[in-house]
Amino acid sequence: MTDLYLGIDLGTSGCRIIAIDNNSTIHGQSSRALPAPLRNGDAVEQDPQLWWTATQEALHDLLNSLPDDGAQQVRAIAVDGTSATLLLTDDAGHPLCPALMYHDARSAQQAAQIKSAASPESGAHGATSALAKLLYLHQQSDKAQPEIAHARHAVHQADWIMGQLSGHFGISDENNALKLGYDAVKREWPAWLDKLGINKKLLPEVLPPGTPIGTITAQIQREFGLSPDTRVVTGTTDSTAAFLATGAHSAGQAVTSLGSTLVIKIISPKPIFAPTYGIYSHRLGDLWLAGGASNSGGAVLLKYFTQDQLTAMTPQLQPAQATGLDYYPLLAPGERFPVCDATFVPRLTPRPADDLQFFQGMLEGIARIEQQGYQRLAELGAPYPTAVYTAGSGARNRAWQEIRQRMLNVPIHDAKQQDAAYGAALLAKGLFK
Repeated sequence: MTDLYLGIDLGTSGCRIIAIDNNSTIHGQSSRALPAPLRNGDAVEQDPQLWWTATQEALHDLLNSLPDDGAQQVRAIAVDGTSATLLLTDDAGHPLCPALMYHDARSAQQAAQIKSAASPESGAHGATSALAKLLYLHQQSDKAQPEIAHARHAVHQADWIMGQLSGHFGISDENNALKLGYDAVKREWPAWLDKLGINKKLLPEVLPPGTPIGTITAQIQREFGLSPDTRVVTGTTDSTAAFLATGAHSAGQAVTSLGSTLVIKIISPKPIFAPTYGIYSHRLGDLWLAGGASNSGGAVLLKYFTQDQLTAMTPQLQPAQATGLDYYPLLAPGERFPVCDATFVPRLTPRPADDLQFFQGMLEGIARIEQQGYQRLAELGAPYPTAVYTAGSGARNRAWQEIRQRMLNVPIHDAKQQDAAYGAALLAKGLFK
């Protein structure tokens, strides 16, 4: 009989579930799409019931794909979700308002209040933080939405799905709680929260990712045919789960995501907080995950070439022969990491007549930014990478990998997995035991 562990990932476009065994081998996976959140200016909302419906349907599909006794083999479930997505519920977990999504930015006034009270290192700064959303909703309770006055829990997306499974709605994890103001170093809610006048009873109990909080409810057991002993454990944010999925697990191991933008993260023995560069640290057991995001990345390449052109040119690249072009590819002025300068000007001249040389010059420029990013993290106290795992669409470009390996001067590996649901399943299996 094979023990199975489920990871549920609630992303921006859907729900994905993966089942793994004790050897971390995938035994099944399923997904359900979600409609786009409703946007009205800076306000971005979604009905949380859509998350639960998608989760139920995906879970039924997954369990039906397993052997006849597959549901009875599930030992634990963990959930990851979008960071800073927040909603308020009553004591039984019923939503009292739509969820304010991670990129809801209506809370600029509340962010200013937080700035005057919070420590500079807090992850709660900015109009899109979970704390800014909570303060906004708190101030609506005696205005447009009086029903919010009856709220008993402030929960994140992963917390609410975890509550649907376990019946416990007042619990979160250290990673999701970071943007709600939680101090992950001292492992406590900081005293400066009192200055904001928020009802601290709304704040969840915070536990490390992967901590068992109980078993599934009788209703969930009946609906899905799971064992009554199936554990529900605390999850994490979607980006942290995606990091865990790559296979990086020890200090010095790093992950570079080569998508529309360039995101780098490294496991550090100590936390790194540098708000100027947008760097905060998430706990990973006794270690920390620190990183930053550049405005450079694949979106710049697509400004100048179609995907078909990039695909056709890639085999013709000569990564062992540097172009000598000193580019800093950006779509527009402004950079956040490893340089923090809102007026920083893109550098993409001179442009050679040969498109192939121009393309390779941009790849070299992005690789140089990656190296400078890891160097910046090292200057701030993180280790320089001992190995880098690569995720994102750019991971398929072998010439680019050769360029990056030469500049970083460390081994570069493909990510073992890129699905956040796989990382959540690792938490369910007991990654940090």
